[in-house]
Amino acid sequence: MGEESHYRRTGLRSSQRGTPRANPRASSWRGAITPLTIVLPLGLFAVLFPWKAVMGEAASDKPSAPVPVSAQFALCVGGSRHTCVVDGDTIWLNGEKIRIADIDAPEISRPSCEAERIAGTRATERLTRWLNEGAFEVHPNPDGRDTDRYGRKLRVLARSGESAVETLEAEGLATRWGGSGREWC
Repeated sequence: MGEESHYRRTGLRSSQRGTPRANPRASSWRGAITPLTIVLPLGLFAVLFPWKAVMGEAASDKPSAPVPVSAQFALCVGGSRHTCVVDGDTIWLNGEKIRIADIDAPEISRPSCEAERIAGTRATERLTRWLNEGAFEVHPNPDGRDTDRYGRKLRVLARSGESAVETLEAEGLATRWGGSGREWC
């Protein structure tokens, strides 16, 4: 019976008999640290890595400003590709594969005929010369798509307000993307 009075004095219910009481100050301290351990690292992450950088171009509703580029391009050969020309409408720029969005050039990797392969080689050489003539700008794709179905970045290359396709098209080496197309064979 002495045991029963002990529980009444401590304020414990019969279901809590034998269980130690929690320290109310310790539990409130632990409750306060939990949000800090979550919010503080997330806030730091958001400052160091803005969502646009994490999510890519699609996170922004407005197109990014054109990026000026000055680099020396050569023909892509072998597996290591950083800054080079694949063909008349595809390049590697600083390790990123770019499909020039407004141009359609003849194929060199799987041409339909010898005439297309020759035209593709000429387009590739001319694009390489155009890229090496001086600084140019890399613009976002005007239709808003960031990548094509092969994962290549879609961009427009221009110098002094004139797109690379205008030069190649004027010389009969490519056509504007989305146009009637050209039969190379």
